[in-house]
Amino acid sequence: MTYMTEINQLSNKITVITEVLPYLQSASFGIWVRAGSANEDDNNNGIAHIIEHMLFKGTKNRNAKQIADEMAKIGGNMNAFTSKECTSYYATTLSEHLPIAIDIISDMLNNSLIDEKALKKEKGVILEEIDMYDDSPEDLVHEMLQQRVWKDHPLGYMISGTKKIVRRVTREQIMDFMDTYYVGENIIISVAGHFNEQDILTLLEEKFGVIKANCSKVGSLAGKPEYNRVVCKRGKDIEQLHCNIAFDCISYMSEERYILSVLNSILGGSINSRLFQKIRENSGLTYSIYSYGSSYRETGLFQIYAAMNPTQTTTVVKKIYQIINDIKKKGVTAEELSMTKEQIKTELILGNESARSRMNSNGKAMLNRGRIVTIDELISGIEKVSLSKIVDFANQYLDLHTASISLVGNLKEIDMKALEFTL
Repeated sequence: MTYMTEINQLSNKITVITEVLPYLQSASFGIWVRAGSANEDDNNNGIAHIIEHMLFKGTKNRNAKQIADEMAKIGGNMNAFTSKECTSYYATTLSEHLPIAIDIISDMLNNSLIDEKALKKEKGVILEEIDMYDDSPEDLVHEMLQQRVWKDHPLGYMISGTKKIVRRVTREQIMDFMDTYYVGENIIISVAGHFNEQDILTLLEEKFGVIKANCSKVGSLAGKPEYNRVVCKRGKDIEQLHCNIAFDCISYMSEERYILSVLNSILGGSINSRLFQKIRENSGLTYSIYSYGSSYRETGLFQIYAAMNPTQTTTVVKKIYQIINDIKKKGVTAEELSMTKEQIKTELILGNESARSRMNSNGKAMLNRGRIVTIDELISGIEKVSLSKIVDFANQYLDLHTASISLVGNLKEIDMKALEFTL
């Protein structure tokens, strides 16, 4: 299905993508700011995430409870997230209530107080959140690996920051960061669903046109990070051993992203993947195992996660390497490729049939690529992936000699040398 989108620009350089879906009774609205942990430094790591929290804590017109209550009154769902390369604020509601949702989020961006007392209180919440991540071995084993692989580069920073830095972030630093990054040329607005396009564009100009267009300061973005092969571990007194293996891989700008998508699905991205079937189902060696790509503007990683009894770690890692080698040497079957393409196409189509998903897809595409990427284009890219391209990609990027590994759990019985791949 081809969706019709319109791209406009507000007077202050904010890019607006609208997609009218008249058969729906809902609408979704999102703000995307090109500012995340990759824009931070050693003095303010975690500040983008702090700002995301603080914008919900009161404005000149509404206190925190009023923000929550007004959204609840219209039955809307409002939330936000911070990633390494962007921060997003979004809401989904019935079409008739869309102007209210827009008004609330615009108030948050334009008029937040960033009150000193509220900041101190919210820092306590964020410190608890940092502890929560530290208590989650699945998150920790992933974050720890990215941190070490991209050492000394902001892309390796924890999105939530460190306790030490979060505690000392000041209101002045927050206002300075927002002044640098929360500007028109750095913001994308995406709206999808059932609404009157011209009315919404007029409203967006009224509510967001007051944001300044640009900033004279140059934001901090450290360029492409260097991949470092690492072996890292964290002892924890838990039953399972959590393992994450990483390979230096492609950015989301690469034309090879479709090959990565297909290879990932075949290797470990679904329940009929080779890793899942051979290691979990057939051998019963892991509780959980899957692969995924972590792609960013300048670089990326291909990662494999597994959770198992510590005594099975060496066996599992060797089996993972064997399965990778098998794909590199023998490739995949025509049946696997055909089935995987059909799975991905189905997921793409089904995953884009709501206002929220369309808003999200359009916002991300414009943020990352500067243009709308249609479903037809995505499907065409997947269809062009061939058996030989998969083998070439695997041999180029899944180099076991440069693989990094991260372990969290009971390490007493782990032979670290046995986990390092050698011919």
